[in-house]
Formats: sequence, C-alpha cells, structure tokens
Amino acid sequence: MLKINKTVVLASASPRRQSLLKQIGLNFIIHPSGIDEDLLHETSPEEHVLMLSRKKAIEVAKNYNDALIISADTIVVLDGEIINKPKNPDEAKQMLKKLSGKIHKVYTGFTILDTKTGKIYSDFEVTEVKFREIEDDEIEEYVATGSPLDKAGAYGIQDDYGAVFVEGINGCFYNVVGFPLTKFYLAMKKFLSDD
Repeated sequence: MLKINKTVVLASASPRRQSLLKQIGLNFIIHPSGIDEDLLHETSPEEHVLMLSRKKAIEVAKNYNDALIISADTIVVLDGEIINKPKNPDEAKQMLKKLSGKIHKVYTGFTILDTKTGKIYSDFEVTEVKFREIEDDEIEEYVATGSPLDKAGAYGIQDDYGAVFVEGINGCFYNVVGFPLTKFYLAMKKFLSDD
C-alpha cells in the first residue's frame, strides 16, 4: 500500500479513474481541471497525453499549497488519428463504425505533481485493442444508452456493454479502462521514496 502523508487530489471527474485509485487504497479528493482537451494538437499520441495530463495537474495545483496532484488523459488512436470523446451521439456512432473490425491503440498519460516542492513526473502507457465487426443495430442500441458520450473512442471496456465489442487486448487492461494502474503504482512508489 502507498503511504502518503499529505492531501491527494485527483484532477479528474472520471468515475473509472476514481474506482481504480480506490482499488489500490488511495484516499483522495476530486478536483477536475476544466482544461479544454480539444485545444491541444501535439505531433504524436505520446506527446498529446503527456502534455495534457501535465497541463491538468499544473492547473489544479494552483489551488493547493501542499498536496499531491494526480492527473491523466486517455485517447484512442486509429491509423494515426487521435479519437477523443464524442461530442454527440452521431459522432459516437461514427467512431464506433471506424473502430469496428480493426485494431486501435489506447494511450493514457499520467502526471504526479507535489505542489509544495514543485516536483513533477509524467509517463504514459499504450495498449492495443482489437474490435470485432460490430453490427449497426448494436452501435445504435449502445449509443442510445448515453454511455459512450464520456469515453475516449466512444466505448468502455469495464462495467459497460462496450466490452462485448472487444475481441482481445495486448498490454495493460486498466489502461483501456482509463488509468495504467501498475505503471502508476510503481511510479508513485518511486516518486514518494525519492523525497
């Protein structure tokens, strides 16, 4: 278990990230950054998720004198194209049709920031996901639930009907959920021991 003797702030409103951090015994308060995720257009998916998670942490850090800020950003990448969260149901349908029958990659960048010392660490994880061919009526029914609208790539893999679209994954499962738990845990242990 991680022993943290200061306030931990999760710079995310994602219920999936909250659930994953609770799974490893972290106590935290929630303070979403409010950063517009569409404003950033980096050259690579890695830069995109690293820069955005960093910007989120720095934005939220302005509100705390002595806290650990944890932030993250997840995107789906298909054939080099970054796919964020859909803006509306039609966009969600288009995204799912694009992903159908193909392999895409899920990137999550995360940042840990100590507001007292200014120490900051960022890293990312990438996981390959293979979708089966999805039928149009399945897409219609899934989008009608509203569930895809707050998820990168318009689907969820955990606690969500979107899981039946996934034929297989190569890499960290939790990264596809929205947070690379093992990589983060090891990074946090090192971050805390380097103090």
